[in-house]
Parts: sequence; C-alpha cells; structure tokens
Amino acid sequence: MKTFLAGLLCLISISLSAQRITGSVNEQVANSTKLSPISGANVYWAGTTQATVTDTAGLFSIPRLAQSNLLVISFVGFRNDTVKVGADSELQVVLRSDQTLDEVTVRSGSGSIDRLSPHQTEIITTRALAKAACCNLSESFETNASVSVSYSDAVTGSKQIQMLGLSGTYIQTNVENIPSLRGLGSTFGLNFIPGTWIQSIDIGKGAGSVVNGYESMTGQINVELQKPDTQEKLYLNTYINNFGRAELNLNLAHQINKKWSTGLLTHGSTLQNRIDKNGDNFLDLPLYSQVNAVNRWKFQDEKWMAQFGVKALVEDRMGGQKDFEREMRGSDQTYGFGAKINRYEFFSKIARLFPEQPYKGLGLIVNAAVHDSKSYFGVNNYDGKQKTFYANLIYQSIIGNTNHSYKTGLSYLLDSYNERYRNLTLARNESVPGAFFEYTYNHLDKFVFVAGGRADFHNLYGTQWTPRVHLKYSLTDQTTLRASAGKGFRVSNPLAEYYGNLVSARDVVFRENIRPEKTWNYGASVTQEFTLGNMNGSLIVDFYRTDFENQLVADFEDPRYIRFYNLEGKAFANSFQAEVNVVPVKRFELKLAYRLFDVKQTVRDIYDQNVLLPKMMVSRDRVLFNAGYALPYDKWKFDFTVQWNGKKRLPYMGSLPDHHIPGNLNSTMAPSFYNLNAQITRTFPKWDIYLGGENLANFRQKNPIMGADQPFGQQFDAGMAWGPVVGRMIYAGLRYKIVR
Repeated sequence: MKTFLAGLLCLISISLSAQRITGSVNEQVANSTKLSPISGANVYWAGTTQATVTDTAGLFSIPRLAQSNLLVISFVGFRNDTVKVGADSELQVVLRSDQTLDEVTVRSGSGSIDRLSPHQTEIITTRALAKAACCNLSESFETNASVSVSYSDAVTGSKQIQMLGLSGTYIQTNVENIPSLRGLGSTFGLNFIPGTWIQSIDIGKGAGSVVNGYESMTGQINVELQKPDTQEKLYLNTYINNFGRAELNLNLAHQINKKWSTGLLTHGSTLQNRIDKNGDNFLDLPLYSQVNAVNRWKFQDEKWMAQFGVKALVEDRMGGQKDFEREMRGSDQTYGFGAKINRYEFFSKIARLFPEQPYKGLGLIVNAAVHDSKSYFGVNNYDGKQKTFYANLIYQSIIGNTNHSYKTGLSYLLDSYNERYRNLTLARNESVPGAFFEYTYNHLDKFVFVAGGRADFHNLYGTQWTPRVHLKYSLTDQTTLRASAGKGFRVSNPLAEYYGNLVSARDVVFRENIRPEKTWNYGASVTQEFTLGNMNGSLIVDFYRTDFENQLVADFEDPRYIRFYNLEGKAFANSFQAEVNVVPVKRFELKLAYRLFDVKQTVRDIYDQNVLLPKMMVSRDRVLFNAGYALPYDKWKFDFTVQWNGKKRLPYMGSLPDHHIPGNLNSTMAPSFYNLNAQITRTFPKWDIYLGGENLANFRQKNPIMGADQPFGQQFDAGMAWGPVVGRMIYAGLRYKIVR
C-alpha cells in the first residue's frame, strides 16, 4: 500500500510539473552579447488573471492554462513582449528597452507608429531628434510631417505649432503625462524644454484619452524626459550658430543604490548679437538669455515606484529697434520689446504596484507651478501671473479577465490668472474637480475598443461632459485601421495666445465676455506595411475633422483692431495627410509626406456681417521630404529635409476703402516657399560632432514688419510674419556622453 501511494504521488508530481511553464526574463547588456536577469518582471497569461513575477535571478514558473497560449511579459522601462507558447515548457525571454521599438511598432528608422495603441500615435525617438540641432521642443518637429512650427511674429521670437490645421493651443501638450504648456506658458513654452532633455515625443492625433483631462481637442503631445536611471550618467551638449546663439546642456544621472536614483538636467543659452539682415532697423531675432534646470529623484521596489522633483527657469529677452536699450523702456522715440519670465514647478508621481496582479495599479500625479512674466511693447506694458495646482488619481484593473480593463479616477485643477494690458485687467480663478472612467476591450491586440468619459465641475462654466471613443482593428499583420471621435473643452487666454500680435498699433477690443471653446473631433487612419523586393516600407493615410461648437475668434480683418469675440456661425478644420516611409537599402531612410488643410472660420466684417473665410496663416498644402543615411556603425550620419509650404491667407493690411464691400477684405495671399535643412554627424565612441544648416536656400520674408519706419504710427504691425524672418543659418555642436 505504501509503495502504491508513493508511486501515485510520484505520478501526480510528474503530471503537475509537466503542466507548468518555466523560464527566464533578461535584458541585453549595452554594447555586449551578455544577458542580465530582470527581477520583478510581470508574467501572465493574456486574457486571464493567472500571473507571477520573476525572482532575483530572473526566473519564473507559471501553471499552463487551457484558455490561453499567449504569455505576456512586462516590466517598467521595457516594451511588453507576448510569447505564443507551444509544446515547449522552458522559455528564455529578452525584453527590449522602451527606446527599442521593433517589437511593437511599424519602424521607419528613427520614427515609428505605435502599433498597439488604439490612438494614431507617432513616436519621435532620440535618433530622430539627433537629425537636427533640436535645441528645444519647438525645433524637434523639423523632420515631422504632422506638426509644423513657425514664428508668431517678427520681434518677440515666440513660436507656435500647428496640427490638423489648428494652432498648438488646441493640442494638449504634456510633460510625462502632466499638462504643462498651457495658459500663460503657451507663449514661449516650446522654448522651455531643451532638446537634450527629451527621451521621446509621442504625437497622438485626434481627441486623446480622458485620463489626461478635457483640453485635448485636435491631438495630444507627450514629452518624456531623460530618467534618473538612464544608461548615460553624463551627457554634455554644446551648440553655436553663425548668428551668435550659444547653448550648453549638461545631464547627470546617478544610481544611488538598487532602489534610489537621481538626475540633474541643466540648460543655458544666450544670443547677444544684434542682427538686422533686412535693414528695417529692427532686430531680426531678440536678444535673450535663459537658465533652466530640473532636479529629479526616483524610487522603485517591488510594490512602489515614485518620482518627484523641481524645475526652475529664468529668461530675459529684449527686441525691437536695433538701437533700443533696456533703460529706454517706455520711450515713445525708440520702439522696444522686453520680457522677463520666472517659472518654478514641483512635480511628483507615485504608483502602487501589485506584483501578483500586474494588470492592477494605483497612481497619483501632483504638479504645482508658478509662471510670472513681465513684458512691454513700446509704451504698453503686459504683466501676467499664473498659479496652477494639478492632481490626478488613477486606478486601473480588469473586469473578469485582461480582455476587459478599465481606468478610473479623480482629478483636480486649480488655475489663478492675473493679467494687465494697457487699461485691461483680466483676472479669474478656475477650480475644476473632475471624475473619469475609461473602458478597454482588447482581443489579442488585434481588435481594441476604448470608450471613456469624464465629468468636470467648473466653478465658472458649470458641469462639462467629455466623451471619447477610439477603435483599432488589424485586418492583417500589415494593415491596421483606426478611428476616433471625441469632445474637447478649454478656456482660452487671448492675450497670451496672441502675444506676438501685441507688437502692433492695433487696439485690443473684447466685444463680449469670452466663453470656453468646445470642439468635436472625428478621424480615421490606415497604416499599411509593405515589402517591394528587398525594400521595406509603410504607408500612412489619415483624415480628421474638427467642428467648433464655440471658438475664440481673434479677428484681424480690420487693420485697426484685434477683436476678440465668440463664434457666431461655422468654424471647422479638415485635415488629410498621406505619408510614405521606405528603407530602400540598409541604413538609408526616406520619408515623403503630403498634407492638405481646409480650415474656415466665421468672422465679422466692419459692418458686423458674418463672413465664412479661410483661416488666416494656415497653408492649404504642405509637402515634406526627408532623407537620412548612415555608414556602418553610425560613424557618419547624413540628413536632408525639404519642406514646401503652400500659400496662406493674410488679413487685409491696407487702408480701409470708402465704400467697403462686405467680405471682400480677404484677397491678400502669402506666397509659397521652400525650406531646406541638412546636417552631418561624425560619431566616435563617446563623442558626436555635428555640422548643419537651416533655411539653406536663404529665403526670407521681405517686409515682415509693416510700418517699420514709423513704429508708433497707425500702420505699424509686426504680427503678420508668414515666413522665415532671418536667412540662412549655419550651426555646429558637440555631444559627449559617459554610459554606465
């Protein structure tokens, strides 16, 4: 009997052993073929709650289940891997870093489309950022077809972006999922994030997730900064161009122990050379100096992950007539512009992890910021101060199995604004508690459906409902369809958003109390991978439409005024884009993209009649071509970009006729133009040396400032810049890094 029981127990043991999957999870050591074990990685069967984690040696053991043969392996900082398990019971999995996108993206070399996301999301990697000098975020889109960047005027140096035919104010721009470039920070905010701080940029078209707020209307940009536990413990970048602009960036990262790490990101830049290439007696670029720094800390163990830190920025810029000095401020003899900005932030992100339930998580994001700016335009002062507090509590889990997951939580936004311009005082306090819920159905990553909604209780504008839906379906392994629809809501800041237009003789007129802007955005896209011989490539086609329920109308049709009022009538933006990425031979990347906009807005003419006109300063057509080639081991890298910008409508800038015909002030068109950029990089084991040029064709808008000879006269206007203000720019730089 004892022998029988012993044999039975032995058979049971063998049977149970045969029904378990064991294996190891590793990462590849940089510049080596060696593997390093990953401790605490999540291992679970897709569509079930059966999960485990790897031990200190990177090993795991998990029961085999009949209902799923897809084993998912995930770990913070690495891309998820999904393994189809057959008869084998011993697995070796090598996870790739977040920066290695082959497993989950349609590759186009340095840029990629996130294959798993239901949102139409393009990822700009550090490799793409290195294709140009990329001194700050505004210069990070030079090789990107979806986002275009231009100067907003010919004096202040502020830049603006456009996507889906609308300005960047309709894009929710986050830094590590914290809403950042908004409010008064939207004026110069693109200049406040140095390119060397950026790890990656995610560009999502259409309405974004409700988890991040209600302000996403045409898209969402999320910037990921370099982390404290990055492989580069020292990164140094220097830059100088022929105009005299000089920059120095130093990133430091230190791993204190297994759980703690800290990082310091620093930036300093300046331009003190007075440039007036067109001879209009105005500086083509403002003089400026900026000091910017971030100190951040990171803690991580099996159950907790926390990041927190502080940011500080001080900037001083001055422009105007070439002979203007700061002590002349307020003079009506020499026109000057100046802006002093101080910005301070605190941020923290805390996450509770559940190693035995990797699908479950609880996170809290907290951010506090103070933005203080003091500006002057000739004899007019504009001072603005914004205080912001933001908190977002997020809980995620599943319903039954991992095919059905959800995110829910609570948010709170507190904004305090105080602005003064001439005799105008604009002050308001916004207190907005909110709640959200987002459900996701995922069938083997082939079909993904996301439906979410949020309710925000605005103290000034009442309850706001924001529904959004996203859909992704993979017809084949090479063909993916996406569709989305959603509502957006935002409160505008007219003076900050049209800051550059204050450099003019125009009078600012608020014709009524400005209501919040509301939009509905709809869109669809198709991504097709293909192979022609030995050439791999992808084709991406998308169409989006944005309809406004209400819009802030900034009316420049009468050259005497900037008139702000609420929309009466129609306003919409249609956007079509087709992009082809191919790799004809190894290390040679080509991109060709065409974009078409149909953007119209109802404005009032001088007789108060509503007229539907094409939106000013928006090119109907745009073409981008980019070519990049690298020699083996990236010793030499060559990059060339051509941008063609089509004609765009300008508001009427002449004297008003005695017998004005309603709706007939829209005949002025800015011409089309080309912009050529190129860069050559020589790479050494620890050094990169780069030489490049922008606007190599030396195209310039001939008269970017109207009435420049009489800046205190009625015809003065520097806010109608539609093209490059300065000509050809040559730059050079050096990068040095020490890895762990």
